[in-house]
Amino acid sequence: MQLGYSTTLTTTFDDAVSRTRDALGNQGFGVLTEIDVTATLKQKLDADMERYLILGACNPSLAHGALAVDRQIGLLLPCNVVVRDDTDNAGTVIVEAMNPDIMVEVTDAPGLRDVAAAASEKLQAAIAALTD
Repeated sequence: MQLGYSTTLTTTFDDAVSRTRDALGNQGFGVLTEIDVTATLKQKLDADMERYLILGACNPSLAHGALAVDRQIGLLLPCNVVVRDDTDNAGTVIVEAMNPDIMVEVTDAPGLRDVAAAASEKLQAAIAALTD
């Protein structure tokens, strides 16, 4: 199983973040959390790394559907979307979204497969929109 969906953009990091937020919004996702991994590792460990941001994306109707099937599925929510500098190619940024089918692998609760498929379709559409 594929861990996530990915695209590489030739743009600035800030533009990639903005475009990613817009693409997620167009698919009904809001960003509930934002983790600046670069800043956190620098502050806590004095470790340097490329720009790396985790956006916790949530589509309320899909989250509600998943939680209605299995309350513990909240342990796997929200859907993480990563925006990170491509360290192998200067001037490019990688955007990756988790594959919601992972939820189905963890718990094969009846009805969850349909919710995961809908979430997968929307996340794939968001990633695809970044390169259109």
